[in-house]
This record gives sequence, structure tokens and C-alpha cells, in this order.
Amino acid sequence: MDLLSTLVDKGLRREAPTRDEALAVLRTADEDVLDVVAAAGKVRREFFGRRVKLNYLVNLKSGLCPEDCSYCSQRLGSEAGILRYTWLKADQAAQAAAAGVAGGAKRVCLVASGRGPTDRDVDRVSETIAAIKEQNGDVEVCACLGLLSDGQAERLKSAGADAYNHNLNTSEATYADICTTHGYEDRVQTVQQAQAAGMSACSGLIAGMGESDEDLVDVVFALRALDPDSVPVNFLIPFEGTPLAGEWDLTPQRCLKILAMVRFVCPDVEVRLAGGREIHLRTMQPLALHLANSVFLGDYLTSEGQAGKADLEMIADAGFEVEEAGRTTLPPHRAAGSAAEVGTAPSGPPADEPAREAARTDLVAVRRRGAGTELPPNA
Repeated sequence: MDLLSTLVDKGLRREAPTRDEALAVLRTADEDVLDVVAAAGKVRREFFGRRVKLNYLVNLKSGLCPEDCSYCSQRLGSEAGILRYTWLKADQAAQAAAAGVAGGAKRVCLVASGRGPTDRDVDRVSETIAAIKEQNGDVEVCACLGLLSDGQAERLKSAGADAYNHNLNTSEATYADICTTHGYEDRVQTVQQAQAAGMSACSGLIAGMGESDEDLVDVVFALRALDPDSVPVNFLIPFEGTPLAGEWDLTPQRCLKILAMVRFVCPDVEVRLAGGREIHLRTMQPLALHLANSVFLGDYLTSEGQAGKADLEMIADAGFEVEEAGRTTLPPHRAAGSAAEVGTAPSGPPADEPAREAARTDLVAVRRRGAGTELPPNA
């Protein structure tokens, strides 16, 4: 396919595809998906070899959120039967993080529900970062606490936070359809605050919320312009009790094409296979490793993931290797701070209406172990 050859050449040069080319990836026929994976895999290997970085989530505060994000089981008014608890103590969070590090995780992601942290919350997280780094000096710590106020990013950086996560989630044009209590620009500003404070920016998207192909391309091009070091690609976990519980439009092939499009648009960033991969990729998860160079190990914030041991076996069986501690994830030109050039082009024609998959509520398992419980974590 001429399209794929063009995309590979551009990706190896760190040059953006056109919007039409990105849309064409999403609209590739399912029977050609292996060709798409093979092409995008060449770009992935150029910058990241066959390494897979492991990341581990610790949910510091679960539920109790005043925001109304439609996709979230912790949202205001959520009827999902998730764990709900207030802030973990620093030693509890450090203990949970240690399980992930023991399983091979290089980065621990500290997440708390809510609109954004108070200054006291920043103190709490700073104490937690200190406790984690005292046990594991080499581990990367990423904070994900919501919208930041003036000075908070600098305080987190001083406390030892290496990165800050705040996802754009969807396109600017459709953001108000999934959330009314804050806006798209609030999210962009928070990512920029983290970057200005010297933290590595982590920002990604959620696919499967009823968005169009154009929306997916819009948000990925916006991420390229924002230039985060890592881009998590989440696939909607349709929790019963949330407004998007009936959204089951994703197929494994669709997920692979989305990941490939992200890799072509953001060729040299850490693309992370994130929430929902087990539900929507299912037995095709190993193919996604040819596109993403980073995964979450074990459980997510409020849902259970694949067993940590199974994750490690999958990586090995697919011919990849876990990225070792002390290894710099990003390619040298990004680690040194240089950014790729951003290209744009006109949008393509509208997407066809996708076929709806029947709801598979049996696939969503609410997390009942790890942080906030008496049971051991999955790592």
C-alpha cells in the first residue's frame, strides 16, 4: 500500500502525516489491519526497539469526585459499584507502589479523583513521593491530580515528581459533550503548567466514547502540538452506572488502527497502552505491542486488569522485553528536549457510522484488591 510506505517514511523522519493520511489509517479495511500494524511497527522499533516500559497505577483517593466526566466511574452521580475511599496515607501508598516496582514497573502513577488538588493535597502527595523514592530511588513518579493551581506544579516538581499526567481525552469540538464542569482549555493549560515547571508531560486520549474519526485525528494532532513525552491511549471501560455504559462500538481491529494512527502522528513519543485494552483488544493484545512501547501493569483505578504475571508472559511471548531500570525510555533527541515539527493538512470526508457491538458487561470487573483494601494488589 502506497499510503503505508509514505507513512513509514514520514514517521522515520519524525514528520507528521497529513490529516487525510491519518484518517485513511482509521478507515483501512479490517482485512488489511496486519499491514497497518507491520508498517507502524517499523516506526515503533526505530525509536524504541523491542522494549516495553511498565507503569503501575496507585489510586490515592477513589470516587468522591465533583466533576461530571461521562466516561468516569468516579464521576459526580456515578452509580458504578466501585471502591470509594479518601486519601491513602503515605506509607500505604508506598506499599502499594512497591508491589508494582517488584513486578517490573519503572514508573508509578499516583492518581487522585477530584477537580484538582488543594495545597494540603499537594503536601500529602509530596509526602507520598518521598516515601516511594526512599524505598525505590530509581523509580519514576508521575502525579495525576486534576487541574493545577498557580505554583502547584513547581511544588510537585520540587517534591520529586518526574512527570504529570492530564489527558485531553477527546477533541476540543466535542469536549463539552463528555464534561460540563470544566473545559478542554483547562486541560491544555494544566499540561502546559507541568511542562513549564520542568516535569515530563503525559497526556493522551480515550477512544470509544462515540467520537468520529475526525475527532480522534483532531485530538491526536492536538497532542502532537502540545508535545507531551508520553501519550496514553485508553479505550473506554463502559461501567454500568455511568452515562456511557452502552458504548460498545470498539473492535480489536479498530483499536489497533487507532494505536497505529497515534504512532504515525507521534512517532517518537512513549505511546502507552492503557485502560480498557483487555476488554477491547482481547486476544489481539500482543499485536498492540508492535505499536505501543509502554503498558500499565496489573489493575487500573477502579477496574481490574489482566494479571501482572500474564502481562509479563504476553510481552515475552510476543518477542518483546521489559525495559530495565536505569534505561532512558525516550530516544536521545527527545530526552535532550528537542521537539518534532508539526504538520497540518485539510480534513477528509466524514466517517461511516460504526456498527454497534452488544454490551459485554461481564468483561468489566470492578477493582476489589490493592490500594484501599486489605487484599494484595495485582502486580
